[in-house]
Amino acid sequence: MTSQPLDVLTKEPILQPAAPIPPRNPLTVCMLAYAFYESDTRIMQYAEALARRGDTVEVIALRRGPTFPEVEIIRGVKVFRIQERTVNETGLLTYITRILRFFLRSALFLYRRQRVRTCDLVHVHNVPDFLVFSALAAKLQRVPILLDIHDLLPEFYASKFKIAHDTALFRVLTFIERCSAGFATHVIVANHLWCDRLAGRSSQPRKCSVIRNRPDLSIFSGKRSSPPTTHSGRFLFTYPGSLNWHQGVDVAIRAFASIADRIPDADFHIYGEGAAKPSLICLTHQLGMEERILFHDFLPSREIAQVMAATDLAIEPKRSTSAFGNEALSTKILEFMSLGVPVIASRTKIHAFYYDQSIIQYYDHDDEFALAGQMLRLKNDSALRARLAENASEYAKENTWDACKQEYLDLVDVLAGARVLHA
Repeated sequence: MTSQPLDVLTKEPILQPAAPIPPRNPLTVCMLAYAFYESDTRIMQYAEALARRGDTVEVIALRRGPTFPEVEIIRGVKVFRIQERTVNETGLLTYITRILRFFLRSALFLYRRQRVRTCDLVHVHNVPDFLVFSALAAKLQRVPILLDIHDLLPEFYASKFKIAHDTALFRVLTFIERCSAGFATHVIVANHLWCDRLAGRSSQPRKCSVIRNRPDLSIFSGKRSSPPTTHSGRFLFTYPGSLNWHQGVDVAIRAFASIADRIPDADFHIYGEGAAKPSLICLTHQLGMEERILFHDFLPSREIAQVMAATDLAIEPKRSTSAFGNEALSTKILEFMSLGVPVIASRTKIHAFYYDQSIIQYYDHDDEFALAGQMLRLKNDSALRARLAENASEYAKENTWDACKQEYLDLVDVLAGARVLHA
């Protein structure tokens, strides 16, 4: 046994330098999502974090229209837009037909991709869960498959298409969830409530991790800016997000309309798209609010961040009486917090799980009159708005993407390393 060398003067052991850590080999990661890459902050965060550390990242996604190129490099990430989509599905058949077409195209794309250059990991984002099976060619080559559950599929479809939880169709959706989770090497889930349910219903706790949607400070940071010149002097309420029934935007529209005459210097701006948008526009006209409640089309994440920063008061009216809405965690709440914008939100189960009422002004039971009361109260109380924004900013500082992205990068390295060890 070799003794440790001693310092000739102090007779103390000489500390030996640690063995150098071998450099990490860059990975090639393929991402797949039935989504518009440029508007999905969660996917962009993953992809750009990998690209910034030197990995090759390719994203297979949707194309919003002919103005978007089929192939584009965005901040080091190569995006392939393999199918156009207009978000106007009102029926389950139309929705599924478009998804199946994307599924087949993406499976063929990944098969061809694997023949040219093998990916080290394939990261598949739901909805739908079964999109993970398009990575079959990679799976057969023992490439690890990471399934990212943005939304629980059975609950999401049940809410979107009014499917009861005790029906055969809901059980089929749960079966698909179970098969998809079983096919994947590991599963990421967007919040703790859903992770517990998925682990108990369709997977195992050891195979599941939680990565919440968190604001990217490169996009969502700083304090409220001055309102756009076209709305100078107006107090702005804003809702940015998808327009589906479970989002409860109709509740917010009715609430604003009920107090509009008491706040003549205020407007309500709604940004987004979804199946409920035509009915929401119709409701606005029925209430005679088309001059005060304004609808806007989709904006990419970096542009919507500017809109959010110019907001006086954010509205998050997700339906607590919707089984899905009650547990779907809003991404925009934390993003507004990071921008220093106060938030009024429905007291859903998942919102109350993460945020206390010192950082959010809640209202209960999807009550449009309770929401209207809070809108009027905060509009007229600048000190309360400032206090909520200050408390929320402190919370947001501890819950940014920068604070937790290493969890994702470590998970990717572990999964990719496991493939090397067993190759």
